[in-house]
Amino acid sequence: MNVWTEAKGIAESAATENRALSDEEQGRWDALQEEMQKLDVRIRAVLDTEKRAKDADDAFDALSGRKPEQGQAARTAGGGEMLQEIRKWARGEEGSSRALEIRRDPGLGPINYRVLTTAGQNTGTNASSIIPTDFYDMLIAHLIEVSGVMQCGPTVLNTGGGETLQVPKTTSHSTAASASQAGSLPTSDPAFSMQPLSAYKYGILLQCARELIDDTAVDLLGYLAMQAGRALGNAFGNDLVNGSGTAQPAGIVTTATTGVTGSVTGVSGAPSYANLVDLEYSVIAPYRQSRSCYWLAADKTIGSFRKITDTVGRPIWEPSAVLGSPDLLLGKPLVADPFMPQLATSAKAIAFGDFSQFFVRLVGGVRFERSDDFAFGSDLVTFRAILRGDGTLVDRTGAIKLFVGASS
Repeated sequence: MNVWTEAKGIAESAATENRALSDEEQGRWDALQEEMQKLDVRIRAVLDTEKRAKDADDAFDALSGRKPEQGQAARTAGGGEMLQEIRKWARGEEGSSRALEIRRDPGLGPINYRVLTTAGQNTGTNASSIIPTDFYDMLIAHLIEVSGVMQCGPTVLNTGGGETLQVPKTTSHSTAASASQAGSLPTSDPAFSMQPLSAYKYGILLQCARELIDDTAVDLLGYLAMQAGRALGNAFGNDLVNGSGTAQPAGIVTTATTGVTGSVTGVSGAPSYANLVDLEYSVIAPYRQSRSCYWLAADKTIGSFRKITDTVGRPIWEPSAVLGSPDLLLGKPLVADPFMPQLATSAKAIAFGDFSQFFVRLVGGVRFERSDDFAFGSDLVTFRAILRGDGTLVDRTGAIKLFVGASS
């Protein structure tokens, strides 16, 4: 924040005096921008180091006889039994099932898919809740971390079955008109159609060495959750952005309408400050003011936002003051999605709007199955993770708008 404040001061000083940056100021500005990028790398390194330290502590606890399930049991009633159940399944111990469906205990209420926090405690009274909730949350966290759409607060529908779900879709709103005294009032009905949400299957095979499973110092649950969550998130997340709607979700880029076409030519479809303001105001006020109103773009595109200033030279990008929260663009949160198209001529590279109008359908939980026979000759245990889901933009009257790069 200190670096950003200094950089912002340079820009505002020139803006106040209504002049361009001097050579010295421009050099300092560029140096500060480079310093902020280095700090971003250091912050990520610190967070990674803290995570590795925690993993190491957990491993030493396991080696010294302090089993992780003891800590879980202290936090939730029956937690140790749930962890023992999934560990028995993962190791293929006698009496364990070959297939499990990872579901969240309904007693905990819904997950906030933006901040991934939980409320309440697991009472253990639900006989079908044999999977620890922390494993489910960890699995979903890894799935969401690779999908920017899932970080923008979409409406998530979790259904028990995979039958086609018909969701009403708004295509136009009612309009009013003046009427003369004693005259007939005009009729104007909103237009709806039905948008089907299916249950497309996404899956991944994970193979673990028998030694990894038998080593009690290894966080097997964390490994499975990370690998499965990221693999499913990459496949499902890409389709939530670019899916055609045929045998896959209808993605943001496919269903949202164009708000602004770039006016800057010769710069690979990059937006100007005016383009971004126009894109923001191409979304009507109720959607702009929603808590789920976000900017969505690829990482490299977001990097270019740091170089854009307004008409008086002030940067329009602002760093978040809270670690882990999105940075801001024109006062609205900015989320990176690796599956958004890169800036290019005629590319739909930036989305802005109310992402609560984008519906994500998930069927049940994530199904896990294990096999000792699939890779018997290599002494590998194979795990299979399967997710069923779909997604589409429900309100297509302008809840989310796209920036399209200039055609040349």
